[in-house]
Amino acid sequence: MKEPNNSIISVLIFYIVILVILPVGCKHHKADKPKVALIMKSLANEFFKTMEEGARAHHKEHSDQYDLTVVGIKDEQDIAKQIDYVESIMAQKVDAIVIAPADSKALVPVCKKAMDAGIIVVNIDNKFDAAVLADKGVKIPFVGPDNRKGARLAGEYLASKLKPGDKVAIIEGVPNAFNGIQRKLGFEDAMKAAGMNIVSSQSGYWETSKAEPIVSALITEYADLKAVLCANDSMALGAIAAIKAAGKSDDVLVIGFDNITAVQRLLKEGKILCTVDQHADKLALFGIEYALEMLEGKGTPSDKETPVDLITVETLQ
Repeated sequence: MKEPNNSIISVLIFYIVILVILPVGCKHHKADKPKVALIMKSLANEFFKTMEEGARAHHKEHSDQYDLTVVGIKDEQDIAKQIDYVESIMAQKVDAIVIAPADSKALVPVCKKAMDAGIIVVNIDNKFDAAVLADKGVKIPFVGPDNRKGARLAGEYLASKLKPGDKVAIIEGVPNAFNGIQRKLGFEDAMKAAGMNIVSSQSGYWETSKAEPIVSALITEYADLKAVLCANDSMALGAIAAIKAAGKSDDVLVIGFDNITAVQRLLKEGKILCTVDQHADKLALFGIEYALEMLEGKGTPSDKETPVDLITVETLQ
């Protein structure tokens, strides 16, 4: 029997490499996944833990489409740390950053720096300040809820339980946070329309521990205070604790914003009147999906409004 010709074997091996191995290599190169970073505010806040869980669940389902990095600051007000995170994420050569900024103004310059480096930036949760964006000559799309509308829904529901002239107080978020400012405006819209008397409006800086002493002092100062409108649920928990300590749980109504688990329990117990759901679990993935669209060249930078829903004991799912 004649031995196979070595040159024929060589040619066959060559074609096997061309037809099988090289396409696999090319395919791998084409499937090089974009890297997306989610940069959040305080992971001590249940809202952002829920946001993180939603993002990770989305990534698990679409792990073949993109890689995900998630970071969050420990303190709502640690703006410098969040800026550091953006810098370090840039150094990791990510393709897109989805950010819930701790400050609507201070994070704009570093995000512009990221965009100048060719990174797509999508703003979620807390909208960047329009004047600062204009000043820096940058457009960053915002994917998130209309906070003013959400707060107004809660305020209107509260007003239906009160009578004109009743005294109410507002506990605001961080002063430079766009979402906090919008929620305050929404509360004011509803209270003024219903003829309520807003006796105080102070910042609780998003935190339970900061809101509690403020509300405690307000109850002492205004014995006939009828309601406290809190710009997030964490501060509502502080308000409820202060009201309970003063023995006024039956006299002062509390509303919040975020629909965290602890507040859902209090809704069922009748200790909080209502809250607003801006769907934390979906908020990050809305931003991630938009960033992926942009990376594929399908999207042009424009804002996208996401849902807000009033949550009462009747509507609680």
